[in-house]
Amino acid sequence: MPSSLPAAVPRVLLVKTSSLGDVIHNLPVASDLAARFPGIELDWLVEEPFAEIPALHPAVRRVIPVALRRWRKALFSRQTWREVSAFRQQLAAERYLAVLDTQGLLKSALLACRACGRHLGYDAASAREPLAARFYETRFAVPKGQHAVVRNRMLAAAAFDYELPKTLDYGLAQSRENTMPQGSSAVLLTAASREDKLWPDAHWVVLGRALAERGLTPLLPGGSILERRRARDLAAQIPGAQAIPPMSLTALADLLRHARLAVGVDTGLSHLAAAVETPVLALYTATEPGLTGVYGVGWHRNLGGKGKTPAVAEVLAALQPVLKGQA
Repeated sequence: MPSSLPAAVPRVLLVKTSSLGDVIHNLPVASDLAARFPGIELDWLVEEPFAEIPALHPAVRRVIPVALRRWRKALFSRQTWREVSAFRQQLAAERYLAVLDTQGLLKSALLACRACGRHLGYDAASAREPLAARFYETRFAVPKGQHAVVRNRMLAAAAFDYELPKTLDYGLAQSRENTMPQGSSAVLLTAASREDKLWPDAHWVVLGRALAERGLTPLLPGGSILERRRARDLAAQIPGAQAIPPMSLTALADLLRHARLAVGVDTGLSHLAAAVETPVLALYTATEPGLTGVYGVGWHRNLGGKGKTPAVAEVLAALQPVLKGQA
């Protein structure tokens, strides 16, 4: 791939479909490409539940949602196959200079191949699923022992032959439309996709009360019925706390952006807090944060690990720089 793109406005398709954290980790790629190639037109192929995230990035021209998860649940539905056909036509109608798959999975590679353009991705030794590399026309070696954000950026830099920028930009530090008032809130992200990733409820209550005593208003978002019930139960035990009803990802980004701090478990929303440059502490109980923990330019910390549930005292100690205004 040449180091300078054609004089005509180039179009590039980024393929990073899921999960929420992975999609957020790919946002700096859009920032890097936009900074290196002014005027570039970036499209992004993503699973529909996460489509709001790339749409928030000012360099992304168009978001192309795909509904693999939903389609699998209704394979024999006529509506499903109508949507599949429309999706294929949408991809085939556009011609791209390059289609860059930073996911490195067989499913993402197969989706990328539906788009018209030169298909770029990891080589077999670098991809999460080596078979995916068979579907790329040009492959690149990227060390696996790097954080996911760094690997995404390294792949893009290799694919388009530029030096990896020293600055990190998720493109979300300022929203297009700030609607949330400034305040002294602490967003507690208590929900996770797996039970073993949760932090004990009793710990959240003690932490929430400690933050409330320091003049912060704990806010507890919840999406599903179970998450909302849990948020309400916890908020009822914390003075001044509020259980937040379901919100769009765009609204959650604004909620986090205007918070004093965020504390969350291993969930995509903790990564969203880092992306909007809100001080965030991520708590790990069932996974290791080394390669996929919160990562950003503002104050951020990862605490705990597989089988190492952080104690409340550890959390409060880690938060001291933020609580004292030193972060």
